[in-house]
Amino acid sequence: MYLAVTHFISPFGFTNIQFRVSEMFNHLVVFNKKYIYGIVLGVFLANLIYSPMKGYDLIFGVGQTILSLLITIATAKFIKGIITRMIINTIVFSLSMFLIAIELKLALGFPFLMTYLTTAIGEFIVMIVGIPIMYYLNKRVKFEHLI
Repeated sequence: MYLAVTHFISPFGFTNIQFRVSEMFNHLVVFNKKYIYGIVLGVFLANLIYSPMKGYDLIFGVGQTILSLLITIATAKFIKGIITRMIINTIVFSLSMFLIAIELKLALGFPFLMTYLTTAIGEFIVMIVGIPIMYYLNKRVKFEHLI
């Protein structure tokens, strides 16, 4: 799913202003931690195929995803509500965009602080919009039982 959605939005999913809609699939991990494997594979393949900064994105992009998902999985043990977990996941992913800002500074010379701000805002918007979408999709398909 991640790779397919990234294919259609790839012009908006890379560099300093990002709206990678497929990032909403990061919320799958709040339903079942086993989704980490599919999400990471999707990010890896999307960055390998579509990223203009392949090497950097394979390290920083995949690394940011792994780190954020592991933090979300670790905190989810203490939080019962799915929506609360998705809000925490959104915050974790948005804050960890500093890794993408470092990547873009190294790869393209973009200014760190402005890049961190724009990528974090883009991530936050996509993840916040993804909360009700993933919540209501889960009501229909029961993500926790699909894996």
